[in-house]
Amino acid sequence: MRIAIIGAGGIGAPLGASLAVAGNDVTFLARGAHLAAMRESGLRIEGDRGETHVFPTQATDDASAIGPVDVVLFAVKLWDIESAGTQIRPLMGPETAVIPLQNGIDASERLDPILGAEHVLGGVGLVTGTIVAPGVVRQSGTHHRVTFGERAGGVSPRCLRIRDAFAAAGIDAVLSEDIQRARWDKFAILVPVSGVCALTRSSIGRLRDDPECAALIEGAMQEVAALSRAAGFALSETELEKTRAFIRGVPDGWTPSMAVDVMNGRRLELPWLAGKAVLLGRELGVATPLNFAINAALRPYVNGVP
Repeated sequence: MRIAIIGAGGIGAPLGASLAVAGNDVTFLARGAHLAAMRESGLRIEGDRGETHVFPTQATDDASAIGPVDVVLFAVKLWDIESAGTQIRPLMGPETAVIPLQNGIDASERLDPILGAEHVLGGVGLVTGTIVAPGVVRQSGTHHRVTFGERAGGVSPRCLRIRDAFAAAGIDAVLSEDIQRARWDKFAILVPVSGVCALTRSSIGRLRDDPECAALIEGAMQEVAALSRAAGFALSETELEKTRAFIRGVPDGWTPSMAVDVMNGRRLELPWLAGKAVLLGRELGVATPLNFAINAALRPYVNGVP
């Protein structure tokens, strides 16, 4: 299967490495020192899942040099969606499927007018990694999952082919017949956890063991659950309990990417996480006081700090 990885960072690089090692024709779209290192010495993935070294690595900064592919794993930061979407138009063939793996709730819809809604699936990535040096990505935690599906529901032949290829590469590939709900499910994890971890500059271990920090995470999650009900994708108590179980089960050192970014003075995805929850609350008439406070406290850092 021909696969393009757009964004060879903490999500795209580990998934792309697994797919390449499994024998797929994988090309990474990258830039700068990261691209140069991948071309010279390959892509190295290290961390809790062990080590993978892809060498040689097919990598470029020119989508037109790749040409049409079967699958695009779209893993850029939320602020780059429109610019990266425009850049990858040469990858589109008649049957190309694009799987957005961004943290927010609206990446697919933002790509529709750029790439065509017929190409864009719904996607959720559960992979946590960070570029620690050019050409090197470190994963935290052992989760290595992609949930995806047709946004209209049901199971299509192209999704079955993708699931089988991903599973053969050791990826926990979940083909969802209700991907919209799955997207809300991830939103209910990431908004509170990324927000509180970023606010406290802490990994999850110290927070879930502190009663007041744990209560803040739970309260922010309940606000997202209320938003899901107002939006017509009501998350059940069973689904929320799975979210709590995930938070309890990750390693103490698990750190969401937005917390890593704020600790390193980098730009934040805040407007599409806690900020998006606040915006949706205003639109849907749902009170979001905890997410409002988290968003307000982090706003001075949204564009990074020197």
